[in-house]
Amino acid sequence: MAPPFPSPTATWHTEGYPAISPNRAELSAKGKAVIVTGGGSGIGAETAMSFAVAGASRIALLGRREEPLLVTKASIEEKFANIEVFVASTDVTNKEQVDQAFASFAGSAEIDILVSGAAMIGPQEPVRDVDGERFLHAIDQNLRGSLFVSQAFLRYASKHAVVIDINSSAAHVNFGAGFAAYNVAKLAVFRLWDSVAAGNPDLSIFHIQPGIVDTDMNKEAGGVKAIGIEDHVSLPANFSVWLASPEAQFLKGKYLWANWDIDELKVKAKEIEGSGFLNIGLGGWPFQNADWSATWKS
Repeated sequence: MAPPFPSPTATWHTEGYPAISPNRAELSAKGKAVIVTGGGSGIGAETAMSFAVAGASRIALLGRREEPLLVTKASIEEKFANIEVFVASTDVTNKEQVDQAFASFAGSAEIDILVSGAAMIGPQEPVRDVDGERFLHAIDQNLRGSLFVSQAFLRYASKHAVVIDINSSAAHVNFGAGFAAYNVAKLAVFRLWDSVAAGNPDLSIFHIQPGIVDTDMNKEAGGVKAIGIEDHVSLPANFSVWLASPEAQFLKGKYLWANWDIDELKVKAKEIEGSGFLNIGLGGWPFQNADWSATWKS
């Protein structure tokens, strides 16, 4: 279909497609340990299933509510008896719970892939009218969760581990005055993971707009009917599997929409890699991708 939003690819996807299929041998996650926050339902649950299809050996599902985590676990184990599925009822804004979950899953081993998907919308009033404490609480909760997850992950990450930050186009697009709290939160989360990437160059960290999927959080924000567009949950799930593969290395550190066609992106690999293209930064000015750390050492 024709892109309903500005897109660097002419092809626009609304569901999983062959190039990002977790059945592709080139996208194999065989032997990998994967952890998914927000893994009990929606995008997180489907992403866990896609990594199971791709051959991951161990998958951890973290989320607040135990029941959907157990349902997702059972669904994976029913289809893949050889995969270890770990479940921990975890509030990612609680550092002790996050640390315990990561430690219990990792043990003496390492974690290869993290899909960081837990988030909240927060109040939906414009800045002029919103209750300040609720506004700040939403930002705090989103950022706190990502911080605690990143700290725990870094203790167990394998040398070339992959992080997929399930972000939102709200980080770089204003869809309306009522999303101010969420906009600020998602941009802050992006910058947090971007800082992790700067301090850990061996890691591959990607930030994605997962599509407009009919999840509980999407319904809270107004639902797919609000803009008349709906993407299937297989799109971000399979896109994440592709990002964790060697094929996606040229997009390391980039901000990506799951709807974009990967074959068209791969044609532009040399143009994209090492450039400011698909980065969030100061547009039109060459700060992007430069290492400024030495400037502050004195």
